Amino acid sequence: MSLVPPPLSLYVHMPWCVRKCPYCDFNSHGLRGTPDYAGYVRVLLADLDADLRDLAGALEGRRIETVFFGGGTPSLFSPALVGQFLDGARERLPFAADAEITLETNPGTVEHGRFDGYLAAGVNRISFGVQSFDDKALHRLGRIHSAGEAADAVRQAQDAGIGNINIDLMYALPEQTLAGAIDDVDRAVALQPTHVSHYQLTLEPNTAFAANPPPLPDDDAAWAIQEACEARLAEAGYGQYEVSAYALPGRRCAHNLNYWRFGDYLGIGAGAHGKISDAHGVRRRWKTRLPAAYLASEGQPARIGGDSLVSAADLPFEYMLNALRLIDGVPSADFAARTGLPRETIAPALAMCVARGWLVDDPAVLKTTPLGQRFLNDVIEAFMA
Repeated sequence: MSLVPPPLSLYVHMPWCVRKCPYCDFNSHGLRGTPDYAGYVRVLLADLDADLRDLAGALEGRRIETVFFGGGTPSLFSPALVGQFLDGARERLPFAADAEITLETNPGTVEHGRFDGYLAAGVNRISFGVQSFDDKALHRLGRIHSAGEAADAVRQAQDAGIGNINIDLMYALPEQTLAGAIDDVDRAVALQPTHVSHYQLTLEPNTAFAANPPPLPDDDAAWAIQEACEARLAEAGYGQYEVSAYALPGRRCAHNLNYWRFGDYLGIGAGAHGKISDAHGVRRRWKTRLPAAYLASEGQPARIGGDSLVSAADLPFEYMLNALRLIDGVPSADFAARTGLPRETIAPALAMCVARGWLVDDPAVLKTTPLGQRFLNDVIEAFMA
């Protein structure tokens, strides 16, 4: 079977942050002096040029539906530099007229007045890395902002005219109680964001927390927190559409939906990952991680950290790893369209998951049951090669 080109997004990685948080395993690097922000934007565009040349056949006739500036802390970059990049990208690629353009923001790195600059530059969605509205918890997490500063930053963005705002919250924090987790959700909802990302703190390898674990709620307590917070968000009108994503009607994150539906995305910037489908299959490409090495590459082959086709044996797992996170699931026909594999490839695993009560018994949709949502890792592992 042949692949159907899915929607195309653009991910832009901004690798610097003021200080590395002890739980963070992202490719982020604490500030040591002042980075060459303008030079980095120049190299981003050179990286984009090189990818457009390398992948020209796969990208022909396609447009950018969403852009996401992730990090690190993208709000360390000025509105002028963000606008410079977006102008350059639009010169190179067609953008959808209603393209969603998200900038991740640390509440401690944005001064009053910058939000109108980001809006003028083309950003129409802001994602705030708040994590908690408890100052003690924020200190424990290594965050550089206070709860009051976070609330003020959200209000400033709204006052500047940005109407699409996400708040990131973490739960099962060190020594967090159920009441404390619910209070975080209540304080977030009071700010009237359009979207809330609510995800569990986990101890990732090669982080400060993994080396020196803090006391975290046990699995039963974490599950109780998740259920209670999910109910509180639902009462406030935020519908859960993915494991950790809740949105007001019409405000789901289009960029992340493209990931979860196994769409394509160009990944530029230090350590950025991309996925592109073409006649040969599904290709994953990632860029060299260290900012200094990336800057030195200036769009040359040294910028590429790796490039490979996903094997046919691994495609079912990779597809389900994304698609089954969606609460409403995906049409069954999308599996063949996105992977190029016939449905028969996954028939045994599907039958097993249906028999165990993990997937709904509906040939038209791939969707987990409530039991499957709770044991999602087991469901996804059923599709491993």
